[in-house]
This record gives sequence, C-alpha cells and structure tokens, in this order.
Amino acid sequence: PFPGYLQLVGGSADAITFFVGSILFTAGGALQSWLAWEGWRSAEAGGRAAWWSAIVQSAGTLFFNVTTFTAMNDALSTKQEDIRVWAPDALGSACFLVASGLALAAVWSRRGAPWRIAWLNMLGSVAFMASALASFVLPSTGGLIDEPLANAGTFIGAVCFLVGAALMLPAWRAAVRAAGSTRRTVGEAT
Repeated sequence: PFPGYLQLVGGSADAITFFVGSILFTAGGALQSWLAWEGWRSAEAGGRAAWWSAIVQSAGTLFFNVTTFTAMNDALSTKQEDIRVWAPDALGSACFLVASGLALAAVWSRRGAPWRIAWLNMLGSVAFMASALASFVLPSTGGLIDEPLANAGTFIGAVCFLVGAALMLPAWRAAVRAAGSTRRTVGEAT
C-alpha cells in the first residue's frame, strides 16, 4: 500500500512483495511465540496472557499467508476474491485484535516499553481490521468498499507493528545476553 509502489513495480511484483512480507511476518510470530513460552512455563504475572497473545497473533499471520498467496492469482471472480482473499484477511485481522487485547491484559499494570508496545500493536490491529473491512469486494462493481482506506489501514498497521518490533529490540538483546550467561554458568558447573 506504499504510495506509488504498485505503479513502480506492477501488480505481480506487488503481490509477491506482500506474500514474502507475510512469510516474514509469520516467522516473527513464531519467534514471538517461542520467546513467550518461558512466561507460560514460569506462570509469571501476565506470562500466560503474553503466550496466548503470541499464539493467536501467529494464527493471524497464517491467515495473512493464505490471503497474500491467493491474492497473487489475478483470475479470481469477485465471489472467489471475497471467499479466498478477503475472508482470511478479516479472520487474521480479528486474530490480531484478540492478540492485542491479550497483550494489553498481560502488561496492563506495568507502564513503560511493554505497555507502549502493546498499545502500538493494538493501534496496528485496529488499522489492519479497518483495512480488511474496507477491502471487501462489492459484487455489484467488482471494486473494494474503500480502496484508499484499505491501503492506508494496511500501511498504518504495518508501521505500528514495525515500530513496536523495533522497541522490543533492547529487551530481546537483554534476554539473549541473559540466556548466554545462564548457559555459561550451567556449562561451567558441569
């Protein structure tokens, strides 16, 4: 949905870009689920909600894989587009809203970076849902309900998720360092 990108690269390259992006998004969701597993196991405050948030978000990314893969087929009828492209997009967006709600529940009592990241993800999820709703293909015209809103919602949602991920980097680096020092300590003890 970046302004001018479609005109610059053409429809096929644009569709491939979205599909490759969805695969990277799914890889990020899987990594997030793996990192959240420790919180589930330790039953720390909010850990289970954070894990469920990651799992539901990962499910949403799988719906986006279906949407973006199917959207590469430009020979779909209007009805096929709504069933094969729009429906998984709407389901993925719903998963993101639920995941963002769970993430907010996990960090509600803590202010700071996790709280800001959870709100950024909620804003991104709302934007993705607005995009999904605006992307429904009208049988009467074959056009989207609101193409500018569909593009803007996708762009804003992606930016929110990207900024949220960037804000997570310092915590991720600290966790990697802590895991490395734990391994060295365990290795030295054996």
